[in-house]
Order: sequence, then structure tokens, then C-alpha cells
Amino acid sequence: MKTILNVIWLVLCGFWMFLGYLLAGLLLCVTIIGIPFGVAAFRIGRYALWPFGYMAVDRHDAGGASFVGNVLWLILAGWWLALGHIFTGIALCVTIIGIPLGLANFKLIPVSLMPLGKDIVRTDQPFTVRQEY
Repeated sequence: MKTILNVIWLVLCGFWMFLGYLLAGLLLCVTIIGIPFGVAAFRIGRYALWPFGYMAVDRHDAGGASFVGNVLWLILAGWWLALGHIFTGIALCVTIIGIPLGLANFKLIPVSLMPLGKDIVRTDQPFTVRQEY
């Protein structure tokens, strides 16, 4: 079922949202300071391309730098990407078949607003506790 939803997602909105993240990542990678933001855009863009079967989880080792980076991200790219998810989510929820896809778009809004300090993990793999010494 996840594969079917992912293929429909890819055709209806996933590819276009991926292009938005790709554009944001390329623009952010123009400067050395923007490279971490560009990498985050590419990571979340891959998640936006094929979201079913994956989820975003908070990293426990993310600190204050992630918070500051997320504030900058929100100003530079996050707001526009979140608007894309809102509009496509509403458009998909108009039809009965599109409701799960619209809900997936709404699930991506928090990640598009604040991607730093999050990991994308498969939903079928057990969670492991990271221990860094």
C-alpha cells in the first residue's frame, strides 16, 4: 500500500515539491554559510519525494545551533516550502482519493518549517537509541 501511495504522490505533488526543495537547496549552497541549510533542503526534499514509509524524528543531540539555524531556515526557505505543502494539501483533500496524500502534505509542514535537528527514519525499522561518547 505504501508503494501505491508513493507512486500516486510522486505523480500528483511529490515531484513538484522535490523540485522546490532542490531549488531552495541549490540557492542556499551558493554561500559557504548556507551549505548546511542546503544539505537539509536536499534531505527533506528526498523525504518529500517519497514520504510514505518514513517519518521525521527529533534528534536528541541537537542543540542551540539547530534552533538558531531553524530560525534562519524559516526566514530563508521554510515559509515558502510550507506554503507549497499547505496549498497542495488543500488541493489534494478536495477529492476522496487525495485525502491521504493531503494529510501527508500536512505532515510535512513542521519538517519544512524546521528541518535542522531532525532525522528521517523508516517506519518499519525499530528505533535505536543513539549513544555518542
